Amino acid sequence: MDSFILLLKRIRSDSSISAIVAGLIAVTVGFAGPVLLIFQAAKVINLSNANLSSWIWAISIASGLTSIILSIRFKAPVITAWSTPGAVMLISGWSAYAYSDSIGAFIFAGILITVLGFTGLFSSFMKRIPYAIITAMLAGILLKFGVDVFVSSKQLPMLALPMILSYLVSKRWFPRYAVVTSLFLGLLISYSLNIVNFEGVSVFLVDPIFTKPTFSLSSLIGLGIPLCIVTMASQNATGIGVLRADGYNTPVNPLIITTGIASILFAPFGAHGINMSALIAAICTGKEAHLDPDKRYIAGISAGIFYLIFGIFGATIVSVFAIFPSELIVVITGLALFGSIGSSLTSAMQEEAKKEAALITFLVTLSGISIAGVGSPFWGLIAGIVTDFMLSGDLSKLFSAKTNIHLREKNRRVG
Repeated sequence: MDSFILLLKRIRSDSSISAIVAGLIAVTVGFAGPVLLIFQAAKVINLSNANLSSWIWAISIASGLTSIILSIRFKAPVITAWSTPGAVMLISGWSAYAYSDSIGAFIFAGILITVLGFTGLFSSFMKRIPYAIITAMLAGILLKFGVDVFVSSKQLPMLALPMILSYLVSKRWFPRYAVVTSLFLGLLISYSLNIVNFEGVSVFLVDPIFTKPTFSLSSLIGLGIPLCIVTMASQNATGIGVLRADGYNTPVNPLIITTGIASILFAPFGAHGINMSALIAAICTGKEAHLDPDKRYIAGISAGIFYLIFGIFGATIVSVFAIFPSELIVVITGLALFGSIGSSLTSAMQEEAKKEAALITFLVTLSGISIAGVGSPFWGLIAGIVTDFMLSGDLSKLFSAKTNIHLREKNRRVG
């Protein structure tokens, strides 16, 4: 009990408005964009509104609990979320499987992810990636959101331009609250321009629905394994990269294990997968959350709490975000990521020997290509690793390994 009281006192003393708002913005961005993919996926199999609400409840509560637990445990802004590429994958091929079989596949994917965490295979892979390549990948992910800030200034200048100006002025005089000031000004302008309408917004509590899982070989292979792959490659790898880019050397295995277990536990309620977040995590790991890196974990706790609040109201919370202009969400997201974009670009190009590999990583990630359902961040990572090996790796080992394989094959044939 004493340790719990001490923990609460520390959280209270470390709390700041900027960190709390960073958590709010992060979750708002998550609900304003990626959660809409859940609605599209639900239409593929004509999922009932009750099951849809349960699904959103499950991914929100699971993300909230894991964000809070991991942020407190490691004193770092660890932000989790649901699998966005997983939702995209469901949109393209969910109709071939029964809903209960899909639940079984979600559980199977969670088990695979947990095993990868326990064995340490994923951690070993991450340790072998040069820091410059990780930060270049992060820069490629985030750059589009920075550019969109100024694209929005053309689409809705009366809203975007004052928000940008407010950010710059605040950055000069009280930098910790620059994003907060811009957000509130954007809300005020939206209301004054009558581009928000609260009519038709109804809020009600969710009644979670437990679905007994069934297991079929086709769903395990067709849904479970691909879901595990895209989650690990496109979400967990980039999420760990975000933490590394901002100086957090949080152990990888506990993060993967925790999200894997959460995926298993909440799958019967509809959750298709919980993982490390990349985009919204960057909002909480940068200087805008707090100048002191040791106090940014409050942003992770804040995000977790807002996840829980939003999850309780399920699908209806989306209607609240829908009333705000998309330009407001785009601008505030980009402004909140300015610091992370700048620091990741700087880190990527600091080491002369890694510049070429970092540049290729950045460009491939920025290209937005998708191969076999896996997004550009993963392929940017692979391209950077290959480039780095080609330019500075020991190629003699590669050729000697090939020679040994040919000799063994020749001896086998002779024998």
